[in-house]
Amino acid sequence: MVGPLEGKGPLKDYFDYVIKDDTLKESSFEKSERKLLLDIITGAIQKSGLNISDIQFFFGGDLLNQIVSSSFTARELSLPFIGLYSACATMTESLALASIFVDNNLAENVVAGTCTHFSSAERQYRFPLELGNQRPPTAQWTITGGGASIISKRKSNIRINSVTFGKVVDFGISDINNMGAAMAPSACDSILTHIKNRNLKSEDYDMILTGDLGKLGSEILIDLMEHNGVVLGKNYSDCGCMIFDKTERVFMGGSGAGCSASVLNSYLLKKLKNGEFKRVLLVSTGALMSTTTSQQGDTIPGIAHAVELEYVPNFKKQNVDSVVFGVKNENVKNTKIKKNFKKSEKIAQKLKNNGKNSAILEKNLKNSNVSSKNSNTSSPSSKQKKTNLTMQTLDSANKSKRREK
Repeated sequence: MVGPLEGKGPLKDYFDYVIKDDTLKESSFEKSERKLLLDIITGAIQKSGLNISDIQFFFGGDLLNQIVSSSFTARELSLPFIGLYSACATMTESLALASIFVDNNLAENVVAGTCTHFSSAERQYRFPLELGNQRPPTAQWTITGGGASIISKRKSNIRINSVTFGKVVDFGISDINNMGAAMAPSACDSILTHIKNRNLKSEDYDMILTGDLGKLGSEILIDLMEHNGVVLGKNYSDCGCMIFDKTERVFMGGSGAGCSASVLNSYLLKKLKNGEFKRVLLVSTGALMSTTTSQQGDTIPGIAHAVELEYVPNFKKQNVDSVVFGVKNENVKNTKIKKNFKKSEKIAQKLKNNGKNSAILEKNLKNSNVSSKNSNTSSPSSKQKKTNLTMQTLDSANKSKRREK
């Protein structure tokens, strides 16, 4: 969902809903922001075909002090709430943590989302709108809007492949009207870290999309990446540059936690769902400052979290059994189990030689070897038990080893 100005931009046909009145008939803009986020969350849940009772956790945050928009929304939803703050990088932070919860069987369905409101953000971070302060050319426009995603074990042709949590990077920028320059170094660090760990190149992605660096910040990022030997080509763009039209007087483009959230949950996911994009890297960027630190003359630390999404062809034919300890394929799972058995046996043998082997460890190893031989004919429930047994065996061995030390 986005506001009236954002609804006139280049992505207007991708948004689920464009609000006509940004007050949403509330008595203050802060309450309007709460109402906006509540509508976004409930709309995403309904669109997924689930009920609120099917959701186990709500991961979210916003830009207002003490993330009150998200916490008040959580009050209305009556869901277990994990409040987050990475400024404008909150969307990818919530996606990353939610995917870890689901992948490790801590939840079946999780909602992750955030939003911002132009009017509430402006009077918190800068000046009351009534003053009509003139903006410098480097300023960006906090968008009214946001988005929410449902991360689930249910079948889908879009999945989160991998995530990278960013480091806090500070290049000494202190101008609150030049957020792009403050956040670009952190975006560079996270992108370089992610593609290095994934052993990929920038051209392996159909799109690399940063959160809200704006025009100036994007140019700085391109220069920093080239300085580190990576060229960002035509497959790179920025949500802040995409959401507004060139004719709109928004200076360097859009910003805010809702910027990358709205572009992700409209344009990006629809392109992935249709198979037009096969692999996408979303790197939301955030400026970790406050009104207090700015007034005291502190610099603006930046952070960026990266989430890699991929299109899954023929997803109906894929095995969608519950993921146990991050292993999705049965053959890989069995191979890892056997390796773990061998490792456990070596540890056990070493402990025996020292005369400090535990009877419990021997019993677990014996049972696990029997389970390994019968792995091809065992039921799904027995596979679950085998994996748990393996983890227990390794844990027992490690505890015994620590006791020995």
